[in-house]
Amino acid sequence: MAAEIHARPQSSRPVLLSKVEGHQDAVSAALLIPKEDGLITASEDRTIRVWLKRDSGQYWPSIYHTMSSPCSAMAYHHDSRRIFVGQDNGAIMEFHISEDFNKMNFVKTYPAHQNRVSAVIFCLGVEWVISTGHDKCVSWMCTRSGNMLGRHYFTSWASCLQYDIETQHAFVGDYSGQITLLKLEQNTCTVITTLKGHEGSVASLWWDPVQRLLFSGASDHSIILWDIGGRKGRTLLLQGHHDKVQAICYIQLTRQLVSCSADGGIAVWNMDISREEAPQWLESDSCQKCEQPFFWNIKQMWDTKTLGLRQHHCRKCGQAVCGKCSTKRSSYPIMGFEFQVRVCDSCFESIKDEDRTSLATFHEGKHNISHMSMDISRGLMVTCGSDRIVKIWDMTPVVGCSLATGLSSR
Repeated sequence: MAAEIHARPQSSRPVLLSKVEGHQDAVSAALLIPKEDGLITASEDRTIRVWLKRDSGQYWPSIYHTMSSPCSAMAYHHDSRRIFVGQDNGAIMEFHISEDFNKMNFVKTYPAHQNRVSAVIFCLGVEWVISTGHDKCVSWMCTRSGNMLGRHYFTSWASCLQYDIETQHAFVGDYSGQITLLKLEQNTCTVITTLKGHEGSVASLWWDPVQRLLFSGASDHSIILWDIGGRKGRTLLLQGHHDKVQAICYIQLTRQLVSCSADGGIAVWNMDISREEAPQWLESDSCQKCEQPFFWNIKQMWDTKTLGLRQHHCRKCGQAVCGKCSTKRSSYPIMGFEFQVRVCDSCFESIKDEDRTSLATFHEGKHNISHMSMDISRGLMVTCGSDRIVKIWDMTPVVGCSLATGLSSR
């Protein structure tokens, strides 16, 4: 059912420790069990499985539970050993796992949504289960009574969710590319603000309550850093993936961001440096370098007897330029551009060779990644996706080899 655990050689890339196979359909969620050699998986094949590592070094399912509908999302609270499983039919089911992880007892069903559940979060402090779904809403329900406390509707599918326990703020990403910040209360909610910056559906969110930073990954292949605490909105745009960014995790201890995309790309971004914010694109009726008219500027084309040109934008200065004034391409990692992007000729001349040094490392997961989670204390990451495979990685070679020591000393 799984490959043997490999030794952890010294390298500068993630080390594949185990490959767990056995699901008959896409694996929608996989979570490492804290302080245990085990993991929990939920799949579109309608099964919840708890895998424990045996003496042979292989992972075998100690729990195999079949649900009534495909499993689409999952949350696990280790201290109370409670599992919340969102399903394709809109329901969320709660289970309790035994101390030896060999038995799972049903607790209750929550009628949270009218359509597929896309994300689930359990908050023990207020005894709420918060979820988003393809019925275009976020709901929060009481886990003591099982009753619905409130719902808030959006104009498109709600796709991902993060929650700040201290302030009771929920961050909801949707398929239109927007992120809505809500203040949840017992029976009502207040819309605080809407964050707009992505050009595609938001697929993943990560909230850092210490620095009060929000990270979002989307189908436009980009990641945006939002400074919520400083009320600055979008502060950084990171572009380094070739496919939609479906999972992200910020490691506050080492100031690194780990992101995974649908094509199997794994990126580790260095966030412990002073970066530059990408400029907003300027609008103009003519090239801001040579003043040649763009093709919609009929008057200037008539006056100068010239054909209009296509408008482009320099990624470094944001100016509207024509193709003749932006013939060069360059990476500019300090602004988040790890790929070569269009820059105007004058900006190209200003970029030094050392400015092109990458501020991220890129690795190949070699399978579709639709979900990722990390056990930061052990430097472990688990990835899963539509290829039905679950992979466990040692991330210490790329995120630091003293995570456990550093965490225990804080």
